[in-house]
Amino acid sequence: MLSTYTYPEYAYRKAPEFGAAQVRRVPLIVVGAGPVGLAAAIDAAQQGLPVILLDDDKTVSVGSRGLCYAKRTLEVLDRLGVGDPVVAKGVTWNVGRTFHRDAEVFSFNLLPESGHRRPGMVNLQQYWLEQYLVERAQALPGLDLRWQHKVVGVTQHPGQEGATVDVETADGAYRLQADWLVVADGARSPIRRLMGLDIEGKVFQDRFLIADVVLHGELFPADQTERWFWFDPPFHTGQSVLLHREADNVWRIDFQLGWNADPEAEKQRERVIPRIRAMLDSQGFQHVGFELEWVSVYTFQCRRMKDFRAGRALFIGDAAHQVSPFGARGANSGIQDADNLMWKLKLVIGGAAPQRLLDSYGEERMAAADENILNSTRATDFITPKSAVSQLFRNAVLTLAKEVPCGRALVNSGRLSVPSTLEGSRLNSPDAAEFEGWMLPGAPIDDAPVAADGAGSWLLQHTGNRFVLMLFVDRAPTAAQLDAVQSLARDRIAVHTLHVLLRGGTPAGAADGVETVEDVQGLAAQRFDARAGTAVLLRPDQHVAARWRTLDPAAVRAAVARATCND
Repeated sequence: MLSTYTYPEYAYRKAPEFGAAQVRRVPLIVVGAGPVGLAAAIDAAQQGLPVILLDDDKTVSVGSRGLCYAKRTLEVLDRLGVGDPVVAKGVTWNVGRTFHRDAEVFSFNLLPESGHRRPGMVNLQQYWLEQYLVERAQALPGLDLRWQHKVVGVTQHPGQEGATVDVETADGAYRLQADWLVVADGARSPIRRLMGLDIEGKVFQDRFLIADVVLHGELFPADQTERWFWFDPPFHTGQSVLLHREADNVWRIDFQLGWNADPEAEKQRERVIPRIRAMLDSQGFQHVGFELEWVSVYTFQCRRMKDFRAGRALFIGDAAHQVSPFGARGANSGIQDADNLMWKLKLVIGGAAPQRLLDSYGEERMAAADENILNSTRATDFITPKSAVSQLFRNAVLTLAKEVPCGRALVNSGRLSVPSTLEGSRLNSPDAAEFEGWMLPGAPIDDAPVAADGAGSWLLQHTGNRFVLMLFVDRAPTAAQLDAVQSLARDRIAVHTLHVLLRGGTPAGAADGVETVEDVQGLAAQRFDARAGTAVLLRPDQHVAARWRTLDPAAVRAAVARATCND
């Protein structure tokens, strides 16, 4: 098959632990150098945590695999230092269209409003994302990335802190002790099996063919990149088909096959090529040629572990939970797992928060996983009806959607990934005043255009990786206000203050320890329902922790204590 991508082979290095008289103890080991494990290790290193990242392979993933990266994930990737290359290389899209046979029945826009730096979705083959993450990881001091180092044993000792990790390499085996182990070794998770841990849920009895196809020609104008999904198209009768554009003029096509399909037979060129040719011809693209880059057949599952923490082992990504690919919830939710976990782990390792803070990782991300599984299961049940009655309902909905707007809301070709609002988290402080809008405690914050030092910028570029107090102001702060926020910056868990100058306010001079941005379009104030004096406390993962109508340093300290389980 043709490949537009040259797969790198990363060099194996002999571990320095060979020949040591004692087993080395390290603060943190991450297992699995896929997108989620790389994100976790990079986040740790950026926060000053030494980390060893182990992977049993020597290259990035083969094939497009994880493909769609949602706006929230792109914002996390920005903080990890790879957002720009991902967006530059990837294919940006916001609009999705759904067809029944040859008629459009539904469409959506993932980003219907302006004032956001990142688009609703970017398509990029997983191997490109992994390459950018690997390059970032290799540039960071304190991150030891070890290829072809396979974990073959994990032992936790009751009553003792840490875990013993046995690693197998070409030079033989060695052993490490870790204070904490982050497990990101994928859906089949060897470590989960080694530890005897279960994952529960549902396997869907259907098969789908993935074909990555290099097209010799254009299907759409360059400015019309969309997601297309067909139910019962004329070129693939009785089944469904999904079409996405990727980087390098590669197109991802998913064909539903049915449970009785032979996976090995369906991957053969003589079966794949006629399916693709029929799709192109039926859409008026008889002149467009193509070559196959990668083909796979998959069966999907909706499952999760009962608990994402097992002693000193913390499970993230597909190792902890799995969903169907319809909705782009796999890699997106896994990267957001890492984003939720690593700031908490930093505080615990540094002695600034108790271990029970890590229990909140499981509570928050299991709730997010349940939300993703629910949406994924609903989409899968609609796409692959399991009974004659379900099939009848599905077809009736699709017919109704052609005629009346109310029917379109019932069409489900995969509700696309959105970040979870952690509304029920025990880390949130309840509102003490009335607020409008959706930036409630637990919500991931919306971006907005701002100006910093006279230059255009974005709100999210001034938050994250630490606790931030956004204080909306319309004039220079008083001496008392400055004293208050500067004292917060000296606390053990420091709170950085970001003054957000309201539109039309009077700019103030610089103040030590306080950053100022200007709400140039008024969108930040609108989205936070803010007026002069409004204060919003943000967690390091850019979720709202608390909000007030007036600044009260004691209330801010109490909210930080609650958000770190120090209350």
